[in-house]
Formats: sequence, C-alpha cells, structure tokens
Amino acid sequence: MQSSATLSLSQSAAASTIPKSNYTVNHSLPFSPSKPINLRFCGLRREAFLGFSSLSRSQPPQSKIRSDKINSPISASLSDNGSAPKSFDYDLVIIGAGVGGHGAALHAVEKGLKTAIIEGDVIGGTCVNRGCVPSKALLAVSGRMRDLQNEHHMKALGLQVAAAGYDRQGVADHANNLATKIRNNLTNSMKALGVDILTGVGSILGPHKVQYGKLDSPGNIVTAKDIIIATGSVPFVPKGIEVDGKTVITSDHALKLESVPDWIAIVGSGYIGLEFSDVYTALGSEVTFIEALDQLMPGFDPEIGKLAQRVLINPRKIDYHTGVFATKITPAKNGKPVTIELIDAKTKEPKDTLEVDAALIATGRAPFTDGLGLDSVHVERKRGFVPVDERMRVLDFKGDPVPHLYCIGDANGKMMLAHAASAQGISVVEQLTGRDHVLNHLSIPAACFTHPEISMVGLTEPQAREKAEKEGFEVSVAKTSFKANTKALAENEGEGIAKLIYRPDNGEILGVHIFGLHAADLIHEASNAIALGTRIQDIKLAVHAHPTLSEVIDELFKSAKVMDKPPLRNSFHLNLFAINCCVAAPSRYMFSHYWWLRVLIKLKRASSNFNLLTEVLILWGRLKLMLQAQ
Repeated sequence: MQSSATLSLSQSAAASTIPKSNYTVNHSLPFSPSKPINLRFCGLRREAFLGFSSLSRSQPPQSKIRSDKINSPISASLSDNGSAPKSFDYDLVIIGAGVGGHGAALHAVEKGLKTAIIEGDVIGGTCVNRGCVPSKALLAVSGRMRDLQNEHHMKALGLQVAAAGYDRQGVADHANNLATKIRNNLTNSMKALGVDILTGVGSILGPHKVQYGKLDSPGNIVTAKDIIIATGSVPFVPKGIEVDGKTVITSDHALKLESVPDWIAIVGSGYIGLEFSDVYTALGSEVTFIEALDQLMPGFDPEIGKLAQRVLINPRKIDYHTGVFATKITPAKNGKPVTIELIDAKTKEPKDTLEVDAALIATGRAPFTDGLGLDSVHVERKRGFVPVDERMRVLDFKGDPVPHLYCIGDANGKMMLAHAASAQGISVVEQLTGRDHVLNHLSIPAACFTHPEISMVGLTEPQAREKAEKEGFEVSVAKTSFKANTKALAENEGEGIAKLIYRPDNGEILGVHIFGLHAADLIHEASNAIALGTRIQDIKLAVHAHPTLSEVIDELFKSAKVMDKPPLRNSFHLNLFAINCCVAAPSRYMFSHYWWLRVLIKLKRASSNFNLLTEVLILWGRLKLMLQAQ
C-alpha cells in the first residue's frame, strides 16, 4: 500500500489529533511561499503550499479529490462487487484489461468500488499476450542455451555437456503456454473478486457514459461515476516499411517464433531489440542492428551501455550500423531476400542496401487510442497519446482536467512499462477513494532481460549532471563490481558492475544502474529507497545475507562518500524537546510565534522522516491551542 502526506494553506482551527493517512496540514502565514514543497515516499508525492495553523482533512488547491469513499469497505462482496451509487451502473469502468487495467480493477474492488472492465481483445493486453510474458519465456530458453553452449563456463564448473540443441516448436509452445496460463490467472483473479468483465470495444460517449460492443454496431451503454482509459499500445512501424508478418515482422510476430532465420536485421537497439538479439543469437542466428542514433542502446546510461556492448554484442554474431535510417524495407518475395535501404540519419544521403533473411522492426510502440470517442469530452490527443496531468487526469484541449476521466499506462506515454501502468492505476484508485496520491515516476525501475541483465532506476549520469548544473548541487558516482561478489563468482558469472549516482551533500539517491547476474531482481532495493526517500547514510546500515548477490548493492551504498554531518535525528529530538518544554509556558516567555515558525520550517526542510515531521506538527498544534487558551 502506498501513502503520502500534503502540506497546504488554510486558516481553520488546530486539531489535536492527526489521521494516520491522507491528511492536510494548514497554517496561516504572514507571507505566501512561491514554490510547493514536496514530500516523497512510497513512490508517491503530494504537493501543496506550506502553512502552519491547523491539522485537518482538506483537498489540495489544484485538485478535486473525492472523499466519499474514505470509509468504504476494504473489499467488495464477491456476489455484488460493491454497491454503485444509484445514479450510475458502476463506481468505476476501466477500458482495457491489460496489466494496468487489471491492477486498477483489483485495487478498486479492494477499496469497495463496484467495478467493470471492458476488453475487446484478450485479458492481459500486450504484456501478457504479446510482450513481457512470452518474451521472458523465450529469454529463459536463450539463457539455458548459452550456458550449455559455453564450453569454458561448463568446464570451469566441472561439467561436461554434449552438443546442445533445441526444438523450435517446443520453444514456441513454451512461450504460448506461459502466456495462456498468466492470462487465465488474471481472468480468474478478477472473476473471483467480482469484477464485471464486459466484452467488446469500449468508447466514451460523454461524461460518465461508455459504450462497448462489436465494431460498427450500436453496442451496450453503461454509466460510471469514474472512467479509466487503459488501452495500451501497439508496435510502431515507421513509414516505408512493409510488414508481412513472415519475413518482415514486429515483436508481436517474433514472439510466436514461427522461424529462426539464419540472418536477421533488427531495426532499433533499445530494450526490445536487445532482448531479441539475445534470443536469436542463442538459437543460432546472425544479427545486424540498425540504429538511427550514433550509439547502440541510446536509452541506457552511457557507461553501462558501453560495458553491455562489450559483453552482449561484440563477442556474439552481431554487427551493426549506427547513425542510419531504414527508409524502405521490402519483404522477401519470389526467392529474393529482404532488402533494406539505409540513408545517413543526418545528411539523408543513401548509404547502403542490405539483403537479409528477415527483419524485425523494434522501433518502439505507439499508443492504441483510436476510436475512444475522446472528441465527445473535448480531448485532443498528442501524437496519439492521451494528455494527462501528474494525477493521470485526462486534460481537454484547454489543458483543464476532464472531470471523472483518467488515463493510465502506454496510452498516456508517461512511462511505457507494464508495472508503471499498474502503479498509475492504483494511484488513480487511491485518489477516487479520498487519498491524493501522485506517483513518483523516478522511483519506477526498468530492466532488460538479456544475459547478463541490465536494470536501472532514476537518472542516468548525464541527466543527473544536467539537473545538478541547473539546481546548483554536486553529483558523485560510486561503483562496485560483480567480480568481488562471492555468489557471482560461485556461479562463474563475475562480469558486471553496479553504479550509484548521488548527492554527496545530503545522501540523496539520484539513480542506480546495474549490469550483471540477476540485475533485474537487484534493482528493487534502490528503487524502494528512492520511493521512500531513504538517504545513503541510512541504507548503509542495512544488513544483507551472505553470500548473496544483494551484497553487490550493499557494497555499492557503503562505498558512497557522503559529507559527514551530525545525525539529523539528534538535532530533531533536541528541538522537539524544546518545543514540548514550552508547550505549557506563557507566551510572554517565548521569543515569538514567528521564531517557532522558522524553527519548524527548518525542521521540515531538513527532515526526510515522515513520522518525525508528523510529531513536529502535532506539537505545534498543541502549542498554538495552549497559547490561544492563555
């Protein structure tokens, strides 16, 4: 469960108690702060203006958050799926049953909302059926094949293995069976909790109104107090590329593994292209990368990308062309191979023509938002994406939030990852049930499941240094190697590094990047630290089991050099003790109200400890009530 707190302005009386969550602290000030103050933890951020006169439930000035569900049941009845308001069929209707829609639906039912989900294709969306899930099945096979084919690696472990082989159809069946199993699991989980699954293509007819059914038919109409768009994305195919699904394919086709070509060109060297290069080379293909930018893996931290190229590309049957566009790709026909025409990305002059057995288009994904009926609520898409604010509220053509309409996942383009879509959906449901949650996208990790794996969270080093230059702080970098880790050496997998980008003045974690064995699993300690606002000086004290790969991260944080300062906790407690001592004192013995105000502002700015800040605010409320009584 994620939670957060907000500070905002008001002039209501002080309260003597604070709710455990979703509270707003209000105080009157003789001045008006110019910038919102952020509190970040649990991956969520709440923003408002700082003030100091009361502790009360209230809404941020820039949002209209429903609070009518705060005291709703924790879980919906399996028989009636909650109880919708009399004027609507449902509390919540979700268009799209991918990972994002599924996560939102389950959380909504848990919060007592009567929920329906509309799906025009199959439950699970891209991730389960044509993305994350089947691709991991293929990558599991490629990992085993690499181990068996690496004679030096096997010999170092004292193993002798005969020539390894594979059955293409068996591999394809493994991927398909896994997708089917996960899809059934998702469907059953929603049915078990009482989510109504409505089959058909969904579109918005107007405020609170959704139509679903077959294309080119009237369809059924349902009403809902709130609507979430979660329609996902489809492979993006640039102009000039002819996809036939056989020799020129997208990731949708590649995951079926209907063939393993001798030579395949992969257009794009991001996550998708890199993972498929791992699969194809393990199964015996030669690969040629075609990348428009001047370097491979442009989305990764440059240092990690350079090491990954040395390990994942250079030793394998892979060559590449960088700084070029594939302006025309023609499928194989009449015994002729696939032809790819390349031009220089900068000068646009013809550069080369390739002839290969197949071509995989891995140039990213495009939002699937056609036919949603957004015109009915005055929404204009931007390059196909549905515009949203930080709370995932859909914005109209004027930039104003459309009441009761939200969009999550790939359709809004904020972060095109399945788990990001799910987190956004959960955040929206939190808002609908009275808690103003804003997701901190910098705390969301990403991973590339090659062998070895790559993972990351937060900023790359260039991004961090750019931010530091603008905001006026220093950036430091710490690194550790897998070659110093006992578990990695026991596995004979010492290739890899972990990299920490941080602020040496206060210990803030700006980014973590890992390349090595099980990097995708190791990244979560760092992502949770960023989400919780944990500083390096605190996480250094964490204990890790030995010998485990997690010690790579342990050593990484321990190697960081943070400026020595007296522990903030001690100075906080001294100040809190002083405030407590003065609570019962007559106001004439105090310096002034404004002196205490400055003390509290200083405490707030220094503190990343939520419970301690809460204690400060309780004491201030008690103090003011006492002064008013005198």
